[in-house]
Amino acid sequence: MKDVILIGDCLNVLKTIDDNIIDMGVTSPPYNKCSKLKSKSKGLILGPIKYKDFNDNLPENIYQEQQIKVLNELYRVIKPGGSFFYNHKVRHVKGEIIHPIEWLRKTNWTLRQEIIWNRKACTEVKGYRFYQVDERIYWLYKPINSNIGERLLGKHAKMTSVWEFPPDRKNPHPAPFPIVLPLRCILSFMDEKNGIVIDPYSGSGSTLIASKLLNKNYIGIDLTEDYKQMSLERLNNIQNYNHILENELLLHVVKKSYKDRKKEKLS
Repeated sequence: MKDVILIGDCLNVLKTIDDNIIDMGVTSPPYNKCSKLKSKSKGLILGPIKYKDFNDNLPENIYQEQQIKVLNELYRVIKPGGSFFYNHKVRHVKGEIIHPIEWLRKTNWTLRQEIIWNRKACTEVKGYRFYQVDERIYWLYKPINSNIGERLLGKHAKMTSVWEFPPDRKNPHPAPFPIVLPLRCILSFMDEKNGIVIDPYSGSGSTLIASKLLNKNYIGIDLTEDYKQMSLERLNNIQNYNHILENELLLHVVKKSYKDRKKEKLS
């Protein structure tokens, strides 16, 4: 099973996939933005994002239980030594934060690193809190032999634990992430390796496009046929995204040290 977008509830679909056959995954699930915040002066309401065929306003305990189940199914289908990159954010409800660590610690995954995504943009109502321009990307790891896992190549590790790029404002999907996000995850972990990348909330197909740009196979899952068609249309025009890959590859370059250059001259 590869290069396919499966329609259905991701938890049910994941249960049909065999153990230990996926190399890695990247996703950004619905955030369950259950709180509503109104500004009379601006007429602004912050609340659930409206997806087709999905309710993004679940009781928080139900939402977290679902996320744990989905993440544990992903743990099962991903190979030992594989990784999963999970994009989420710290949310605010009635003046208190709900942190993704609350449910990630309850999954089978080893939490390898927390990456800060500086979006450089926010939708906060002025005065309720400092403008929140960050989201999180959690690198989850399925141990093999040791909990440490293989090392990143220096050219990938130099990306640091703070990633700065804007959100995708041109995408008609209600909550897309920019292609550069999954592109960087896949490139850093798989580099020149072959394999399959999974996204259980594939939406408009950003992870799938990133996979194909890097010559990896993909499995996408989504509830909505319309989003599948959106993904397929974007995949059919993948040449439109070559510039994103070219720009990202330029960042993954480690210049030779003085010692290395000296050795080359001597030889």
